[in-house]
Amino acid sequence: MPEPAGNNSWLARRLETTLKSALTRAYETVRVHPAEYLTHLRRAHGVPVSSYEELFTLPVAELDSIARQTVRGAMKMAGAEGAGLGFGGFATIVPDLGILSAITMRTVQKLSLIYGFQYNTDEEIAELWIAAATAAGVDISKEVLEKTLLKTFVQRVIGRIAARFSTEFAEKMVARAIPILSSAVGAVLNYYFVRAWGNRAMAHFRQRHLEERSRRTQPILLGPAANE
Repeated sequence: MPEPAGNNSWLARRLETTLKSALTRAYETVRVHPAEYLTHLRRAHGVPVSSYEELFTLPVAELDSIARQTVRGAMKMAGAEGAGLGFGGFATIVPDLGILSAITMRTVQKLSLIYGFQYNTDEEIAELWIAAATAAGVDISKEVLEKTLLKTFVQRVIGRIAARFSTEFAEKMVARAIPILSSAVGAVLNYYFVRAWGNRAMAHFRQRHLEERSRRTQPILLGPAANE
């Protein structure tokens, strides 16, 4: 039927614009500070390290356990937030996506730190956004960064992420117009949104961690001159 399709198309465009704005604000204002989070890892999880470098010496299973707990915590928070704002139906989509974007980006940052990767330099920040795109199911080539400034690169990634999810969310968020279903739909959408992002981000950082750990343990091959 053309009318629902038109409504979905309008909602998809609205969601894409809203998500772009929400992710941009999250990027500019929401940040997990590495030094503070390292203290949290030591106190809350008993991680016996004094630097992120030392995380590469811990059992991977221990890091995986912390990462899974972090994703589950974010899922519960997102679900509760979606249930609360869901009562407002369409009227609360904008604030809902703003909070959801903040929860999601903080989760990606935490997972990055859990697996030993900080984001202080432009290159590290770019890697973080590549991970965010991967978590969103969007393939971003690192080569794009070489031709653009970091800010331009980040905006491109945000645009790709927003476009990826707007159509899918439009189909599901139509149910938020129904008062009885609105709260439940908001909770479920947010819960599974963060679960999908969290699991993909965890897989991304875990793979990077294993590759970096393998690189560090490889023997250094000496050339002929070094053996003389």
